Amino acid sequence: MSDESAELTTGERIRLHRERAGLSRAVLAGLVGRSEGWLKKIEQGERDLRNVDMLVRIAQVLRLGDVGALTGTPGAMPVESWGKMSHAGVPALRDAIHASIYRRPVDLPTTMDELAGRVRQTWAVWHASPHQRTEVGALLPGLISACHTLVRGCEGADRRAAYRVMAETYALAQQYAAHTTEPELYWLTVDRARMAAEEADEPVTLAIAAWIAGNGLRDSGHADEALRLAADAAASLRPRLEDGTDLLRSTFGALCLHAAVTCAKEGREGETWRWWDEADRTARRLGAYAHPFTVFGEGNVAVHAVTLGVELRTPGAALRRLADVRPETIPSTERRSRLFVDAARSEFARRELAGALHYIKRAYETSPEAVRYVPPARGLVVELTRAATGPLRSDAVELAEAVGVAA
Repeated sequence: MSDESAELTTGERIRLHRERAGLSRAVLAGLVGRSEGWLKKIEQGERDLRNVDMLVRIAQVLRLGDVGALTGTPGAMPVESWGKMSHAGVPALRDAIHASIYRRPVDLPTTMDELAGRVRQTWAVWHASPHQRTEVGALLPGLISACHTLVRGCEGADRRAAYRVMAETYALAQQYAAHTTEPELYWLTVDRARMAAEEADEPVTLAIAAWIAGNGLRDSGHADEALRLAADAAASLRPRLEDGTDLLRSTFGALCLHAAVTCAKEGREGETWRWWDEADRTARRLGAYAHPFTVFGEGNVAVHAVTLGVELRTPGAALRRLADVRPETIPSTERRSRLFVDAARSEFARRELAGALHYIKRAYETSPEAVRYVPPARGLVVELTRAATGPLRSDAVELAEAVGVAA
């Protein structure tokens, strides 16, 4: 980057590169799915842009090789490492979602309780397996086909119960599809989960659908909409907390953490920790209970404290929070891996390459697929191969080969 732009803000750099590319503000905003007014506020410094996904999207449109061209920060994410890495199970999932409404699954559960049990077992596999995408990807197509078949055969209360199971199934499909499929298929899983939840007409199921949709909105750069949805869903459950079930309370807590992460990505520190505090109070009340899908509980709240430090760009605070976490208390292999990824990101932000490599290797050892298929983790491995020197470089290259990003 030239000396003339060394002291520019992110918004000023975006404007500079936009003008160099010959794009109007309206055109660039449209290409990244936002309004011209939104981009104007970013460029004029009236609003911070901290969402990495949106920064990557802008860099791609402006044909920049590295997000650092927009942020001015050393060691930023190379754009080429941020794309999705498809999974072998995607074609079967796509086929099941687009299947004819008259197709009947070969192994159809005999009762709704049996199907609900299979869905819960598959969620348990997602959290227990270090190869969660491969194992769950093999089961999802059959579950989706079974859900649609059984819904058509039910009426009244049974039909609403069937839709609840379908919503849980598509919630799992959204987790699988998040980093492995084309956007159209991903958003179809989100929309199907919402549709099923609305048909189920049950408060907790609707709130989980809001959590799912909020994930997609936040990751696509629509932070305000994601926060509003999570806050509305949490508000719908708050009056029921005193007499509600543990499932309801943990769903409420998961929404609080969702809102906290969304605020952190936008740099809204005060709101971030207010939402986290409410989640922490809820988790303490639950004790050892963990949500079957989101695994919300005391361990998950502690993990999110580290994540929030990373997203707020306070790596020292994130690492201090890490000292309070006992990984064995986190009832999800995927979430434990994410904890080590966040620790690695924090060490890398401080240019502590040995520490970053140590933690990203622990993340990979905990769950190879939680590193291989998640862009921030995969991108960090790429960055370490570029930044590491001496004995560290061979270790970084070896890990990159295992992850599949060595080229």
